[in-house]
Amino acid sequence: MRIIAGQARGRRLRSPRGMATRPMMDRAREALFSSLGELIRAGRVLDLYAGSGSLGLEALSRGAASAVFVEQGRPALEALRENIGMVGLGGRIVAEDVVRYLKSTGDQFDLVFVDPPYALDLASVSEILTLIAGRIPVGGTVVLHRPDGEAEPDAPAGLSRVDTRRYGGTRLWRYERKMP
Repeated sequence: MRIIAGQARGRRLRSPRGMATRPMMDRAREALFSSLGELIRAGRVLDLYAGSGSLGLEALSRGAASAVFVEQGRPALEALRENIGMVGLGGRIVAEDVVRYLKSTGDQFDLVFVDPPYALDLASVSEILTLIAGRIPVGGTVVLHRPDGEAEPDAPAGLSRVDTRRYGGTRLWRYERKMP
């Protein structure tokens, strides 16, 4: 796994030990970032269930203004800290449960990556999307990574699904906050 483009292009990232995380494959990540285009530049990024941090670090490498990484798994946190240090583009780690973090923060984000464990049930994923909806401004984007074949979670009030893509066994849904 490596940073695909931008300032840190080519830098290899460490994956967490164990089988608890499954980083997004380079091919899917490359296609995702190509589809996001200019949405990344100068944006405030939130990487939920960050794992190795590959999504948030790719965004920083491509010009995002800041990134917050939320992760609570110990092996993932070790890899994340190492990767943020190695890439050298900053980023803040929040070692906390995603739901607890979303309920406690007042921060706003322009781009949110949600890559929960595949075992997380659809009701919990929908709850997370609802909590995120209050954290993004008009024009903000949410990208949800789930296994292909799983039912799509309902878009929470204020967010509209604007894109769906499949890469192998992966499904990516993209939501945006539109003008009311």
